[in-house]
Amino acid sequence: MSYQPQSPDQSDDGVGRRLYNPYQDLNIPARTLYKLPTSPEFLFQEESVAQRRSWGENLTYYTGIGYLGGSIYGGVKGLPLARKEFEPSDSRKLKLNRILNKCGQKGGEFGNKTGVLGLLYAGIESGMVAVRDTDDNVNSVVAGLCTGAVYKAAQGVRSAAIAGAIGGVLAGLAVSGKQVAKRYIPI
Repeated sequence: MSYQPQSPDQSDDGVGRRLYNPYQDLNIPARTLYKLPTSPEFLFQEESVAQRRSWGENLTYYTGIGYLGGSIYGGVKGLPLARKEFEPSDSRKLKLNRILNKCGQKGGEFGNKTGVLGLLYAGIESGMVAVRDTDDNVNSVVAGLCTGAVYKAAQGVRSAAIAGAIGGVLAGLAVSGKQVAKRYIPI
């Protein structure tokens, strides 16, 4: 395939240049190259039947979301703590250094805690789906309850019960909010 100059009437902009079409020698319409499927692609037919994420995707998603959210919250919480440590003789660089150190420290602490919560929640929820062989809102609420209880189990039965109740309520609110959003927010 050698270069064949086009005549001046073909895609010439009047300055001695022409528009480049990388598909001109392929003898296929370029529009058909970009007709991509709109549905997800699956390797096996069984994967397309399930309308949910796999346990590994859930594990990664909830752990990542938990860590990111906790890091942001911890960073915001570390800002006033850093401001309390300012001294009148601090330069701008030293103040910025204190802010970055304290925000990074608190962000890491909260990020790790909430990442562990996401990890526990995803594992318990995926386990319940496997055991019950159904994927419904009960799994989410019970997984939230169990996550709170397991997370605070080392601090005693009372702390575990309170944390379990809080986890169950938060998971219930999240499930309800998702249902409301599906119903009233057009996508």
